[in-house]
Amino acid sequence: MASEVAAVAQEQASAKEIMCADIRGEDLIQNGWFMEKNSQWPGQAFAIKVEEVLVSTRSKYQDILVFKSKEYGNVLVLDGVIQCTQKDEFAYQEMLTHLPLNCHPNPKNVLIIGGGDGGVAREVAKHPCVETITQCEIDEEVINVSKKYLPYMACGFDSPKMHLHVGDGFAFMQAHQDQFDVIISDTSDPVGPAERLFSEEYYKLMHSALRQDGVLAVQGESMWLHLPLIRGLLDFTGALYAKSSYATGYIPSYPCGQIGYLLASKNPDTVFQQPCRELTEVEMEEMKLHYYTPAMHRAAFVLPRNVEKALGFGSAGKNEYANEPKEKNGHS
Repeated sequence: MASEVAAVAQEQASAKEIMCADIRGEDLIQNGWFMEKNSQWPGQAFAIKVEEVLVSTRSKYQDILVFKSKEYGNVLVLDGVIQCTQKDEFAYQEMLTHLPLNCHPNPKNVLIIGGGDGGVAREVAKHPCVETITQCEIDEEVINVSKKYLPYMACGFDSPKMHLHVGDGFAFMQAHQDQFDVIISDTSDPVGPAERLFSEEYYKLMHSALRQDGVLAVQGESMWLHLPLIRGLLDFTGALYAKSSYATGYIPSYPCGQIGYLLASKNPDTVFQQPCRELTEVEMEEMKLHYYTPAMHRAAFVLPRNVEKALGFGSAGKNEYANEPKEKNGHS
């Protein structure tokens, strides 16, 4: 299945490269509207009304656009694809962060790969158990742009818990084995600089960088668009980790209004659907949470029947993978 994942990612990357070879993010603004059209979600488009272009530049790695919109606030776009909007970013950041942190009994040391806008770091810093946050972001220009135009997210970089490393996450994890309780991989789609982050090599590196009971969370793409890719990721995480699963959440500015979160644990006793700790209403108010709740945590793992079947959950009567022989848990 690893080869299938690589093939899907390569196909998407090739199509994206052809489509965007001569296009900058600013070129996608026509008649006052930013129009997100992309080969990764063919036959559909998403448009946002633009009030002002705040920055349009190209870093060493990718095209970067930030604009002020009429209804969604400031919007960050990388290589023509919306990464976050001021209106709904909290939904993605909170779920990608608090799902794994609340599935680990004592998450003291957390590693973030990617996440150059600072949103995940902001949420990790809120968690009372976390003592150190290490973040690897390869594109320093995304960090700088976010600090200037997305300060409500980039405030995560100001945490005294933060240790920011600008560079390659692969090399960093190779040099830091068995060090982290939780790894959060906040990646863009499997094209450009993020293509390697959907490889088997990457998941193996994260496995070795995690401690014995470590938990992993990765941006898991859309169940409406990328089921073969998600199934492939679950298949080889199911072989590497003791448990793996897929959760879902709503975010209107992402394709189809839905995004997934792939979780994996080295601890066979992990039950993703039941958080180790349930935040109280007082704690959630203090943490300024807008989306995540214990009830939302549990509900995120309830999937439509067709998705359960496509991901191999339905036939086994489970909504998670256990590291068992394939004939026992419905793998193909």
